[in-house]
Parts: sequence; C-alpha cells; structure tokens
Amino acid sequence: MGDLGKDSESIAKAAPLLRRAPHHIAKPLHDFKAASHDLSALGALGALMSATDDVREGMETLSELAKDLVGEWHDEAKLMTDLSEAFDVLDLMIEAATRGEKQG
Repeated sequence: MGDLGKDSESIAKAAPLLRRAPHHIAKPLHDFKAASHDLSALGALGALMSATDDVREGMETLSELAKDLVGEWHDEAKLMTDLSEAFDVLDLMIEAATRGEKQG
C-alpha cells in the first residue's frame, strides 16, 4: 500500500471517531445547560447572586459555542471521509499508471 493508501486508511479511521465525539459531551453539556437555570446552587457565594444574569448569559453562550463546535466536528469528519476516498482513488490511479509504465 502506498503512502496515500496509509494516509487514507488513517483518515478513514479517524473520521468516525470524530463523528462520535459529540456523544461524549452530550450529557455534560446537558448538565451544564441545566445548571445555568439553577444558580442558587452557588449558596455560600450569595454575593455573586447579583451577577446571575451575567453568569447565565455566559453559560448559555458557552453552550451555543459547544453546539457550533459539534457542527464543525461533523463537517470536519465529512471532509476527512471525502479526503480519504480521494486518496484511495489517487492511490489506485498511481498504481495503475505505474503498472502501465512497467508494461509499456
């Protein structure tokens, strides 16, 4: 297998892992979003209660950014899959050309 074949195989293995990455953050992200509505848990830090709107807004912003990141991961995984397939085709074309040169 040529270098492109090895690169293609490596990328093809990585793409599904990247697609599964959001599953690993789903529960923590859900818990994080839920916590943004229960800021009374700050308890002993009651002095911060006046900042709850700012804290809530920050947490919601972080949640949205995480959602955007998941979308980027999906796009990156698709690109990696496409690139892997292109490397496979290119590797086959190089092999065919090499065989053609040897025969000719």
